[in-house]
Amino acid sequence: MPAAIEILDTDVTALVVDAIANAANTQLQHGGGVAGAIARAGGPWVQHESDAVGPIGLGEAIETGGGRLPARWVIHAATMELGGPTSAEIVRAATAATLRRAEDLGVRSLALVAFGTGVGGFPLEQAAQIEIEEVLRHLEETPDSTLERIVFAVRGPDAHAAFTAALPG
Repeated sequence: MPAAIEILDTDVTALVVDAIANAANTQLQHGGGVAGAIARAGGPWVQHESDAVGPIGLGEAIETGGGRLPARWVIHAATMELGGPTSAEIVRAATAATLRRAEDLGVRSLALVAFGTGVGGFPLEQAAQIEIEEVLRHLEETPDSTLERIVFAVRGPDAHAAFTAALPG
């Protein structure tokens, strides 16, 4: 059965899923944006574990525990250098790496965020198109996928509309 794909205008830190994605910097320093919200909601363990596994390369992904979050895992995908911009290639690589890491962990439910659209300054519509393409490609090329539910946890009507428009059918 193919994975269900949902687009929700919601706080990713409140979702009850196996794993949530974090649009991280390569140093895995979670000060602002989605990363800061995840670190605050998850508690000091998220940053402590990130310090132990970081830094990582652009477009790579690594997991930590979720701390106090409802999600068991946080998959940190490096979408930029600390404070720097991102690009289409990096958003694509980070999305693909997040999906592979989720499969490696046996994740059944995963929440993705709009990679690179905050501090990274990447256009929302492009991020939506790239991330939806990568999810669909991954599901098509991974017939034995563990993923049953993929949620795009976005904030605001513009983000919701962009991701909804990017989803075929």
